[in-house]
Amino acid sequence: MAVMATIAVPHPPIILPEIGHGEEKKIQKTVLAYRDVMQRVAELEPETIIVTSPHSAMYQDYIHISPGASAVGDMRLFHAPNVRFQVQYDIEFVEELSYLSEKNNIAAGTMGERERALDHGTMIPLYFLNQAYTKYKVVRIGLSDLSSLEHYKFGQCIAEVADRLNRKVIVIASGDLSHKLKEDGPYGFAKEGPIFDKLITDIFTLGDFSSLLSVSPQLADDAAECGLRSFQIMAGVLDGKEIQSELLSYEGTFGVGYSVAYYAIKGLDVSKQFVKKCEEDMNRILEDKKAKEDKYVQLARYSLESYIKTGKQVGMPEELPEEMRHNRAGVFVSLKKNGRLRGCIGTIASTTENIAKEIMQNAVSAAVNDPRFNAITEEELSQLVYSVDVLGETEAIDSSTELDIKRYGVIVQKGNKRGLLLPNLEGVNTIAEQIAIAKQKAGIGEHERVQLYRFEVVRHI
Repeated sequence: MAVMATIAVPHPPIILPEIGHGEEKKIQKTVLAYRDVMQRVAELEPETIIVTSPHSAMYQDYIHISPGASAVGDMRLFHAPNVRFQVQYDIEFVEELSYLSEKNNIAAGTMGERERALDHGTMIPLYFLNQAYTKYKVVRIGLSDLSSLEHYKFGQCIAEVADRLNRKVIVIASGDLSHKLKEDGPYGFAKEGPIFDKLITDIFTLGDFSSLLSVSPQLADDAAECGLRSFQIMAGVLDGKEIQSELLSYEGTFGVGYSVAYYAIKGLDVSKQFVKKCEEDMNRILEDKKAKEDKYVQLARYSLESYIKTGKQVGMPEELPEEMRHNRAGVFVSLKKNGRLRGCIGTIASTTENIAKEIMQNAVSAAVNDPRFNAITEEELSQLVYSVDVLGETEAIDSSTELDIKRYGVIVQKGNKRGLLLPNLEGVNTIAEQIAIAKQKAGIGEHERVQLYRFEVVRHI
């Protein structure tokens, strides 16, 4: 039978009466939609329930599939220890999915489990399902910082394994929408919150799953969502299929977006195979960016790519602008992949004889020495987007009122501790945020007094 339907559901602990103690009545539409959708699942009598959850094991570059024969969990973290769960895993499905993912060069599998207990992103959907149906095994899947396309392709693998094993399968994409819908909500308000939720609920209503692949990572980050990559895996499961889309409910009562949607699979539809078109679009965008790079960015790309391919630093090219050969300055080189930071290293003041050598040195360091990321691989080189920031002179200032997040970068200093943040960064919206992040980078306490410095940059892209 293979995959029969998929559902997208939220996972607020407050929705359970044992936790909400009456507060769950404020999201009654979500409760009723949850019961409705799980009754539909029960009527299909699935053998395997696949749950993708942002609160299962999550890695930067690896999609984790929970191993073993079984798992247990409870809601004690939410003061309801008597709400308990025990599931049997579909071992055969997990093994086949791990094998197929590896065969398709998708970084996914059962390695690196840090916590065997079930997470609330998995348990809350099962709470409602168990009220209607219990004759199933589970495959539990975490998310990652891999690209939207990688999550989508992983969803395609899920569908293929279901076909190969002839399993009756339901896929549950567990995830909330924006966490920033209200000023008085637990996470505050950001203008991107309602924009993100409108975009996703429109996609859910229309079944326009190709659009999930092009949702801006910056918009998602600013909206503080947690379900997008779950939904992208679900979209991959539905690739090439004729579906009936239903958005059953949407609420933002507590300042967090809760959406329940159901997608019944009616057959095949080759017009809805989106991967090839998405890859072509992404490659075209990257090639367009590369064609417009100036000499500063071209030098960063040349030095990094040469080092990754040969393992050696290359010499400085002959034909470079005079200011790159004769001027000295601090330089930051930033690398992004799929809209997300992949490496950034820089120098506050010059450490080499000219700007060109500063760029070359820091480009390689951004690729292999940024402690936040694994080293760049040769396979990633064509997917990288570069920016080069050349720093101006720093000047001490007496007050944060002399800063401007668009114009000035900031340096904070206390004793030997120094932290720097560049200007005009996505997701940094206030001077207070700029200073706080710089303090955090330096290991300086939030409320400690610091000496402030400001500087301007010339950004090359």
